[in-house]
Amino acid sequence: MEFIDRDEVPVAHLPGRDIQRVVGKAASLESRKMTVGIARYGLGREVMQPHQHAEETVFVIDAHHARVRYGPTSDDLPCRIDLKPGLTLHIPEWEWHIFEWDDDGYAYCLVIYGQVDNIRPEDRAVTESDSEASPR
Repeated sequence: MEFIDRDEVPVAHLPGRDIQRVVGKAASLESRKMTVGIARYGLGREVMQPHQHAEETVFVIDAHHARVRYGPTSDDLPCRIDLKPGLTLHIPEWEWHIFEWDDDGYAYCLVIYGQVDNIRPEDRAVTESDSEASPR
């Protein structure tokens, strides 16, 4: 068994959020099959862009004036869910979504993926085959 305290996990500053990579590829605890991390949205972070990626489960640890919007395309996100502690989101593969917050808003979330690839928009190199395979 491996273990690590959250305070020991480095923070990666990514567009629109800070991520602590706890389990997974290039994470504090290495795994080739799953990814678990802690994400912080808001509180001075820049605006996030709509994105899509692998299937994801998000458990909201804490939130204040934060939400997720989702929909069929990056510029059509009509569905909205206000985030609150204890809420679990299941985001299907390739679903367009964005986390948003008010000036005083934030969200701390546990994020889980059943894989280690295609989990962050900035990690993904878009190729012709990707564009053909994904329902954009």
